Amino acid sequence: MIREIITYPTPPSVEYSTDVRVFNDEILSIIDDLKDTIEANSLDGLTAFQIGYMYNIIVIKKEDGEFLELINPRLFNTSGKITTTEKTAYFPGLSAEVTRHDKISVIYEDREFNQHSLKAEGEFGILLQRKIDYTFGSSFLNKLSPQEKKKFEKKLEFGSDIAVSEFCPTTFKRDYILKVINYIMIAIALAFISSFFIDTEATLSAIWSYQLYASYITLALTVIYFFYAQYEGKQFTSCTSCQIGNIIGTTVITLSKLTLLMVASYFLVNS
Repeated sequence: MIREIITYPTPPSVEYSTDVRVFNDEILSIIDDLKDTIEANSLDGLTAFQIGYMYNIIVIKKEDGEFLELINPRLFNTSGKITTTEKTAYFPGLSAEVTRHDKISVIYEDREFNQHSLKAEGEFGILLQRKIDYTFGSSFLNKLSPQEKKKFEKKLEFGSDIAVSEFCPTTFKRDYILKVINYIMIAIALAFISSFFIDTEATLSAIWSYQLYASYITLALTVIYFFYAQYEGKQFTSCTSCQIGNIIGTTVITLSKLTLLMVASYFLVNS
């Protein structure tokens, strides 16, 4: 029988799975339901946990179309790390960058409770790790890095993977360029203020030369800021329009301040 797969935001019915101790008609029925549900939804595998049963059972559909039944599976050996983009039935339509073990070893039992072991890596290894997570009442959400988890929470909010590109950060790399520009502008302003306390013509000339070179650097950095900021802004489509307005406004204000400061310096310092 095809069962409904538990999906977000419905919480799992139990906190962790219970090992199968007796193989009876109920267990056989659950395995058959898992197979029917996998076929109906074109999935690679499911756990009993995902269709509302408490038992530690995983069914995997192999490449040849046959099913692998894992009763009471346990992960007992791991090596290496690998980061891939994963999708899961619990979060339909969403994906996340997850870091997992590259190679794993799993022990499990069959219907006669004979113990088996297998080694897995690549997509098969990732699939097994994801399904074993469910037997502990978990999902890949608990495996995400803080930054990836923040992005994924945005996806949950929008209900779509588009939220990755829609995610608009509050800080950008271009802010560092702007910070340097501001520091140089402050230095130019301090030089301008200091000129009021200096009467020596040679010193005033040196201050003006310093301000002139500093203004060239500021102008060059402003141009770099303008073009780089647009490039960076295009990576976040949801806030492109507001970013462009902010970039233009910041550039105009920076150039206006620089112009006013240099005009005042020209007449007061270079006079």
